[in-house]
Amino acid sequence: MVDFKSARIAMVDRQVRPSDVTNYAIIESMLWTPREQFAPKAWRDVAYVGEHIPLGDGRVALDCRTFAKMLEAAQIGSDDLVLDLAPGLGYSTAVIGRLAAAAIGIEPDEAMADSASKTLNELGVDNAVISQGDPAAGDPDHGPFDVILINGAVETAPEALLQQLKDGGRLVAIWTEGALSQCRVTRRAGDAFTTRRAFDASAPILAGFEKAKAFVF
Repeated sequence: MVDFKSARIAMVDRQVRPSDVTNYAIIESMLWTPREQFAPKAWRDVAYVGEHIPLGDGRVALDCRTFAKMLEAAQIGSDDLVLDLAPGLGYSTAVIGRLAAAAIGIEPDEAMADSASKTLNELGVDNAVISQGDPAAGDPDHGPFDVILINGAVETAPEALLQQLKDGGRLVAIWTEGALSQCRVTRRAGDAFTTRRAFDASAPILAGFEKAKAFVF
């Protein structure tokens, strides 16, 4: 029988804190959120191991270290509205809900979206919602957003998402370019966007975020 509370504390002490994640709100939120309840049943006993959790169809729930460092890079404030894209079974949305004023998750898989919503309700996370939809399209009806976080790797960021950022808003994602893979933060300033490297990280590329293939004769 796994002691999940002890495993959660160990995860924070051995994976999150040593990775230069110093924001106390992030640490507190990850200590509170029962990651095992958002994992596929076959993976619950190893929910706090420092690896991505397979979700099927080539998708993963990001490992705790990578996710925590993305949150640190996002600089989420307590008044922020956050769009959480491809959250799978909802762990990321639950954690973000404790950091932000509100979190909206857009999950392409209907069954996972339904499961995530049920778990959020059971835990009483009442400022976070998850609905089924296309992550690459974002959620223009409820934006603009202070932060957009993508749970997976991208080769390109759709213009539709960038336009859903508020002035000063941040888009955080893992970018893959050939052998190079790193988390980057794109910040909006008026109609201009600047991007900086945050840290090295890798994950499977999400459907809808692939670079268009060039036509070759």
